[in-house]
Amino acid sequence: MSAEANQNACVVIIGAGHAGGSAAAFLRQYGHEGRIVLIGDEPLLPYQRPPLSKAWLKGEADADSLSLKPAEWYAENNVSLRLQGVAERINRSAKTVTLASGEVISYDFLILATGARARALPIPGADLAGVLSLRTAADAERLKHALGADKRLAVIGGGYVGLEAAASARALGSHAMVIERESRVLARVACETLSTFFQAYHAKHGVAFELNAGVAGFDGENGHVRAVRFADGRAVACDVALVGVGAVPNDELAKDAGLETAGGVVVDLEARTSDPSIFAIGDVTHRPLPLYDRRFRLESVPNALEQAKQAAAAILGRPGPAPEVPWFWSDQYDLKLQIAGLPFEADRQVVRGDPAAAKFAVFHLKGDLIQAVEAINAPPEFMAGKQLIAKRAPVDVDKLADSSVSMKEVAA
Repeated sequence: MSAEANQNACVVIIGAGHAGGSAAAFLRQYGHEGRIVLIGDEPLLPYQRPPLSKAWLKGEADADSLSLKPAEWYAENNVSLRLQGVAERINRSAKTVTLASGEVISYDFLILATGARARALPIPGADLAGVLSLRTAADAERLKHALGADKRLAVIGGGYVGLEAAASARALGSHAMVIERESRVLARVACETLSTFFQAYHAKHGVAFELNAGVAGFDGENGHVRAVRFADGRAVACDVALVGVGAVPNDELAKDAGLETAGGVVVDLEARTSDPSIFAIGDVTHRPLPLYDRRFRLESVPNALEQAKQAAAAILGRPGPAPEVPWFWSDQYDLKLQIAGLPFEADRQVVRGDPAAAKFAVFHLKGDLIQAVEAINAPPEFMAGKQLIAKRAPVDVDKLADSSVSMKEVAA
């Protein structure tokens, strides 16, 4: 199709999360005039998900406050919504999507923004009431109603979502225990310095920890969870259990359609799949990271936004956005964690600042190049580190380690 034809093409988006909702908005922002159909399996308009483990649980946010766009925006911008719509099949040769309702929707371009789902624990009792995950607003609402004064929350998995939920539980007066099979929390996503800091900070706020602890099952009473049972036979009582042991990409629809997948839908730097008429964006994608000369699956809002821009630009024949350094964040208590980059092939770490003061950064270097930075309440280190990662500029490691030297000088 020509660029002019593309501008009037019908774009169908499967998945109405942050990625899918943003793709619709960027298409209109970039001048797309054709039909847009946005299919989402939840009853809500596209909304922000990071606050679910924080503001939503504490009653400080709801669906309206977290919506990416107000309801009237979709009507005003001719975006046709299929909320609570489940896409069952893609027919690539006919260029159609079939919904569970039986509706068949034709497309010129298709964007897959199907996200990821919580990884389940295949253990006895996992189907008991009160054994929850946290990926959607409905999940967050269930967990919020289960928490409160003196309620006992067991968090299985010491990742960011689990720690955020534990912090929110403590703010609500609940007891919280984090159960982790590894020897430290955040073992798969952060360095040991950060793990040690976060565990101590949570412990100071009353969170209990069980490390090196395998979970064998959940015990229940009248169909509701009452305890977590460890592999060594011990049990700890709980009123609610949150399973946070990672996520699985929702790439089954793409696989069934014959698209290339590899732990996610394989895409290029335009977010285009192995079918030139189909794009994929957000948590579901296995995407190139040219900065690190590899492919990876990222789970973050910045990644969803970057790929939404890539797909919208490619459909309309516009130049794509400048490549971004991957970045992430987490809010726990009064701590603001900001991460830029990924520590691939890093061979040393430099700690700048004072962990005891809850204001520091850990830089991961490969030689004298910064691969990643993890910053706690340290915005200058995060921002300068992100810029240095993007520029692939060597740094003076002695200056980097010396917090009396400004990051502006380090980056000069």
